[in-house]
Amino acid sequence: MSIIFAVILSSCSSSKIAGTNNKKNASKADKIVRNALKFKGVKYKFGGTTKRGMDCSGVIYVAFGDENFQLPRISRDMAKRGRKISLSKTQKGDLLFFKTSNSRRSINHVGLIISKKKDQIRFIHATSSRGVIISSLLEKYWKKAFVKAIKVL
Repeated sequence: MSIIFAVILSSCSSSKIAGTNNKKNASKADKIVRNALKFKGVKYKFGGTTKRGMDCSGVIYVAFGDENFQLPRISRDMAKRGRKISLSKTQKGDLLFFKTSNSRRSINHVGLIISKKKDQIRFIHATSSRGVIISSLLEKYWKKAFVKAIKVL
C-alpha cells in the first residue's frame, strides 16, 4: 500500500504547473495567474468575488489575496499602486488598466497578464457580457481602451 502511495505522490510532484516544473518552484506571478485562471468561465457579477460571479477587479483582488498580497478592491484604486511600466517591459503577473466607459474619464477596468510572447499580451479579466475570459491586447477594443500597465510584484 505505501509503495502505491509513493508512486502516486512522485508522479504528482513532477507535473508541470503554469509554466514551472512544480508548485514548489512556482514564482509569485505564476501562483497569482494560476489563482485567477481558476475563475475562467465564471459569470459576471458586479462586486463579485466568488465562483458564483466576479467582476474584473474581483478576479484580480482574489488572485493576489490568495497569495497574501493585498490590493485595493476596485480597479481605479489598484491603478494607483505599484509602478507604471511600458508595455515592452511587462511580464506575467503585471496589471493592465483600461477606460471602457463612454465618458472615459477614469480607469474602470483591470486585467492580469497571464502570458507575453513578443507583442502578444494575453490577460485574464471579467466582462459584463462574457464573464471571466482571456483576451489579447492586440484586439482593437482593448488596444483602444488601454491606459497603462503597472508592476505590483
